[in-house]
Amino acid sequence: MTHHTTPRAAAARAVLNEVSAPIEKAHGLPNAHYTDPETIAAENRACLETTWSAIAVGADVPEPGDAVPLQFLGQPLLLLRDDEGEVRVFYNICRHRGMILVSEPRKIEGAIRCPYHSWCYAKDGRLVATPHVGGPGQNAHPGIDRATLGLVEVRSHLWMDVVFVNLSGDAPDFAEVHGDLMARWSEYDRPLHHGGADSRFTLEVETNWKLAVENYCESYHLPWVHPGLNSYSRLEDHYHIEAPGRYSGQGTLVYRQLRGTDEQTFPDFDDLTDKWDTGAEYVALYPNVLLGVHRDHTFAIVLEPVAHDRTREHVHIYYATPGTDETLRAKNATQWKGVFVEDIMVVEGMQRGRFAAGFDGGRFSPAMDGPTHCFHAWVAGRMAEAEDGAA
Repeated sequence: MTHHTTPRAAAARAVLNEVSAPIEKAHGLPNAHYTDPETIAAENRACLETTWSAIAVGADVPEPGDAVPLQFLGQPLLLLRDDEGEVRVFYNICRHRGMILVSEPRKIEGAIRCPYHSWCYAKDGRLVATPHVGGPGQNAHPGIDRATLGLVEVRSHLWMDVVFVNLSGDAPDFAEVHGDLMARWSEYDRPLHHGGADSRFTLEVETNWKLAVENYCESYHLPWVHPGLNSYSRLEDHYHIEAPGRYSGQGTLVYRQLRGTDEQTFPDFDDLTDKWDTGAEYVALYPNVLLGVHRDHTFAIVLEPVAHDRTREHVHIYYATPGTDETLRAKNATQWKGVFVEDIMVVEGMQRGRFAAGFDGGRFSPAMDGPTHCFHAWVAGRMAEAEDGAA
């Protein structure tokens, strides 16, 4: 079959090529990637559905039987910790008539029971009961094979306590895609202890999720947007982290440990190398999770794309040991929340700016914007790859 490229498709490909060009010549993603539903739908497929996207953290379901219903890209999902302690993700629908199974977070003591016709599922997804399916009092029927009608499981992976899913089911294994960052941060491949209720918060931001990634990647904005942070971890104390096609971000050579009123600090992670004594790193793991690691705590920000111009930032802070000082945890959460709130004005302002017809996607500072360009080039590359696959 012969495929003909339309003028519009050719123009779109030319724009994507400009985004992926060397940073000295590249333009940023065009406005349509932040404002146009058709473009964003294609982008969601290429960048979120066919990759390993973050949807939650394991601490959202800390005990066996804990279940949380989620929406991701309009898909109804069920996050569940099974009886063996494994975190699993299923489509949150009954196999009978598609009824939503779990409508609010709760503990599942026995089976997952559909509220419509009481079909019941074990926490590993098996269909275990079909009351009256063969008629009154007949709980089985030859035409209903329970073995083939369990819950549909979504491919998932847990790393740094972040729950990643591959909705399309055909991405390479998580470790194959992200093995280099797993190796870079192998010292943090250990139990991470969520700080609890005072170490989680959600920010509602009127921006496209990509702008949150772009802003997090770079340190260029520190002197003007984060003057408090820049007062001790200065722009010149930072370095770029760039892994094309996988992640990008920044590191700092100056990490100042938080201290309490009696000069107490959080316990350090054991056996870290010397680089972490005074350093820290902040990486956007493509597509939609922002991670930070320090000698005494880590954090994860799961970006939930709600609409083309709305993002929920779910922030979770972790420590080396359980039961850390409550007052110091609250102080740490307040400090980080202050930093992240300072970014809201910027990412919302850029979103509003994307409606300017004369904006061509912008340019990148070759010296300062490498991590952000790395992300733009990844999005453009995923879009081009998807178009090639559809041709």
